[in-house]
Amino acid sequence: MSGSGGRRVIALAGAAAIVAAGSLVAAPAAVSAGTVTANCTKTSDWGTGFEGRCTVKNGTTATINGWKVEFDLPSGTSVGSTWDATKAASGNHYTFTNVGWNGAVAAGASVSFGFGGTGPGWITGCKVNGGSCDGSGGPGDDTQAPAAPGNLRSTGKSATSVDLAWNAATDNVGVTGYDVYQGSTKVESATGTSATVSGLNPKTAYTFTVKARDAAGNVSAASNAVSVTTDEGQGPGPGGDKVIGYFANWGVYGRNYHVKNIDTSGSASKLTHINYAFGNVQGGKCTIGDAFADYEKSYGADQSVDGVGDTWDQPLRGSFNQLRKLKKKHPHLKVIWSFGGWTWSGGFGEAARNPAAFAESCHKLVEDPRWADVFDGIDIDWEYPNACGLTCDTSGPAAFRNLMQALRAKFGDDLVTAAITADGTDGGKIDAADYGGAAQYVDWYLPMTYDFFGAWAKNGPTAPHSPLTSYNGIPTPGFHSDKAIQKLKSKGIPASKLLLGIGFYGRGWTGVTQTEPGGSATGPAPGTYEAGIEDYKVLKTRCPATGTVAGTAYAKCGSEWWSYDTPSTIGGKMTYARNQGLGGSFFWELSGDTTGGELITAMRNGLG
Repeated sequence: MSGSGGRRVIALAGAAAIVAAGSLVAAPAAVSAGTVTANCTKTSDWGTGFEGRCTVKNGTTATINGWKVEFDLPSGTSVGSTWDATKAASGNHYTFTNVGWNGAVAAGASVSFGFGGTGPGWITGCKVNGGSCDGSGGPGDDTQAPAAPGNLRSTGKSATSVDLAWNAATDNVGVTGYDVYQGSTKVESATGTSATVSGLNPKTAYTFTVKARDAAGNVSAASNAVSVTTDEGQGPGPGGDKVIGYFANWGVYGRNYHVKNIDTSGSASKLTHINYAFGNVQGGKCTIGDAFADYEKSYGADQSVDGVGDTWDQPLRGSFNQLRKLKKKHPHLKVIWSFGGWTWSGGFGEAARNPAAFAESCHKLVEDPRWADVFDGIDIDWEYPNACGLTCDTSGPAAFRNLMQALRAKFGDDLVTAAITADGTDGGKIDAADYGGAAQYVDWYLPMTYDFFGAWAKNGPTAPHSPLTSYNGIPTPGFHSDKAIQKLKSKGIPASKLLLGIGFYGRGWTGVTQTEPGGSATGPAPGTYEAGIEDYKVLKTRCPATGTVAGTAYAKCGSEWWSYDTPSTIGGKMTYARNQGLGGSFFWELSGDTTGGELITAMRNGLG
C-alpha cells in the first residue's frame, strides 16, 4: 500500500534515516590492503535506538563470492530489522551474510547492509569472513570448500511443494548458506538446514540436491540426491471469494478517478469490499487524511454515482457521500477505512504506547454520525511494526498484537483487518512482529505481495516486482508471494485469513539491454506520476508483455524493462489462492485498471 501519494516499498537499499546530531560511532575501521574488511558505523542514534550500516570492502585482487560479518553487542542492546543482508542471532552474537544479489564483490569494490537496533551499546569483536574487520588475520584468501551436506531427505510434501532437510556441512572457516538444486537449476537458498521448494506441479517426480557455501564463495560438492513425487492435485481448494480493492483518496485530483468510476467500469459488481485509503495516525490517534477529498468536495450530477449533484448545504459531500450512494446501488458492498500507509505509518509507534486510547479515537472517527453508515470497519496499514519502513519502529514484537487486540475490543463485530509485510526472509519483517498472535483479533490479513523489487536499486538487476514463486536468479531468496504465505501459515495463521495481493501497476528500469530478468540498468524508467512506476492501463499498450517468470509478466520495449501482472497471470495467481485455501485476493489500487476493469474481472473470474 502507499502513503499519501507514493506506493509502499518492501525493502529499500539504503533506507531513509534521520541522522542524529553528533559524530557517527564506528566499529574498528577498515584499513588494511589485500584483505576483506568491514567498517560499521551508527548512521542515526536517538538514545533508545539506532540505525547502523556496515560496508564490506574487497581489498584483494580477485572477486569474492560471498561474505559474512559477525559481532557482539552488550546486554541491553539488540538488532531488530535488517536490510540487504540475512541476519542470524545467538544471544548477543549477531551474524550477517550476503543476500543473493550482493554476494559477488569485485576486487576493490564494496557493498553495504543496514540494520535497526535498540539500546545504547555498540559493536565489539567485529569479524568479516572469519578475520578481524580491520583486516588483521583475515582469511580473505580462503580457498577450501565446505564438505558436502549429508542425509538430504524429504520431510513433507503437497501437490505443489516439497519440504527438504539435511545434515549440516562443515568448513574450515564456517558455512554461510546452502543452495537447493533441481537438476542443475538452483531453486531455493537457505541459511539453515531445511527448505521448502514451492511452485511445483501435482503428481510429478522431482530430484533435488543441496550444496553448501562459505563466506569466501567456495561451494561444496553436491549432497546425495533425493527424488520426490508430489501429491495428486485436488482441484480448486476451499478458498474464499473476497475481492478487495483500495481506493486512494488523492486519486480525485491528478488521476481524476472518482467513486463513480468504480461503478461505470463494472468493478463495483465484482468487488466484495473497498478499502478507503488513507486516514492518518497522529498524536496516538486516528485522524482525517484529506478533509476536502473525504467529505468536503462538491460533486456535480455528471460525476455523482446516482446522477444527483451535491448542494451547498448538505451535511456530507466528497468521496464519503459518493461511497454511501455506491453502497445503496450495490448493497453487497462493504467499505473499510484504512489508516496509515507508507507515508503515514510513523504515528503507529506512539499509538502503540496506549492501544486502548488509540482504538477509542479510531472508533470515534469511523463511527462519526456524519458517515457512520458508510464504513463497516477499520483496516490498519502499519509499515512496519518493530521494523523499518519510511521510518524505523522500535515498539517491540508485541506492539502490533496489542494494538489489534484493543481495536477488536472496541470495534466488536465490525470488520478489523490489517495490511502486513510480505517479507518472508529469515529474520525479516514477518519475524519482527507477532502476526500469529494478532491473527485471533483480525478478520483477515492483506500481505502486500508486491514491490519485492524495483528501481530503488537503480542499476538493477531487473526483477519482477510481484513474483508468485522463486526462480533461478531471484535477487533476494524469500522475496516472493508463496514464501510469505507459507511463512505466515507457519505462524499459525489460518489460510482463510490470508488474501493474495495484486498490484495494478508495474515497476520498471531504463538503460536495459537484456530481455530476460537479471539485466543491468541505469535508473528508473519514466512514469506518469513517479519514475519507475506506471499503471497497468498505460503499460498494456505502451510496453506490452514479452515474457513471464515466476507467475508474473515482464516486458522489454526499447531500453525500458517493466514487470506487471496481466489478466492471464492474475488467472494463475487466483488458481494459486484457491489451491492454498486463501480467503481471496486484494489489489492496489482501483485507478490502475482499464476503464472496463480488465484486471478486476480476471480476479473475479479466477476466484469464482
